[in-house]
Amino acid sequence: MLGLLVIIVVSWVLLHFIEKKSIDALGIIPYEKRLIQFLIGLFFMMLVTFLTIYIESVVLTVDWQLKSPIDYTLIFKSFMYHLRSALTEDLIFRGAILYILISKLGAKWALLISAAAFGVYHVFSYGMTSERFVPIFYVILVTGFTGYVWAYTFNKTKSIMMALGFHLGYNLVMTFFYTSQPYGELLFTELSRINVSELNGLYYALFKGLFPSIITLAFVKFLLLFDLKLFIIKQQT
Repeated sequence: MLGLLVIIVVSWVLLHFIEKKSIDALGIIPYEKRLIQFLIGLFFMMLVTFLTIYIESVVLTVDWQLKSPIDYTLIFKSFMYHLRSALTEDLIFRGAILYILISKLGAKWALLISAAAFGVYHVFSYGMTSERFVPIFYVILVTGFTGYVWAYTFNKTKSIMMALGFHLGYNLVMTFFYTSQPYGELLFTELSRINVSELNGLYYALFKGLFPSIITLAFVKFLLLFDLKLFIIKQQT
């Protein structure tokens, strides 16, 4: 929590002295429309992640066992933990620095820089610095493209909220099914799956990694065309 507070203070300082803007330039204060953005992002990404896991279960014949009893207290703790961690990462990669980069360099270059930084960051956060080139490239590609889509969402909506919903929704659903720290396998435990060739495994890994972000990008573009007024919020100075 202290780290998050420090990031918020640093963000305020950067925006105040470089852009002459308040912290709300990031669209972080939860007005009604921003809460709608957050909830749309959260539930959409949860749906997409469930769909991705369902496809994996069919393609790889994954057998899941539902946990009993379900620990709802643990699920709530996971929700709060991932809300804090997602907000922390979003403020770093899709916060004040991205806002300033967009202002100074334009959206095209700012989004690419943010995406590249997000991808490289995950190589270190996953502890993959000693891995071979292919796994490192895969992580940078997948997480970098994800970061690009979320940065694009921030730029178009003028708010951190929808991308935060995407981020939280994905991380939360993944903890329902897969081993993770500090929370994992909250609803299901994997019992078995079929083995596939290395090449087919690579193809599927690319699909699993890129499919959610491709669908999300298309979804955001559709929403912006459908009702622009819902997602563009006048920034406060």
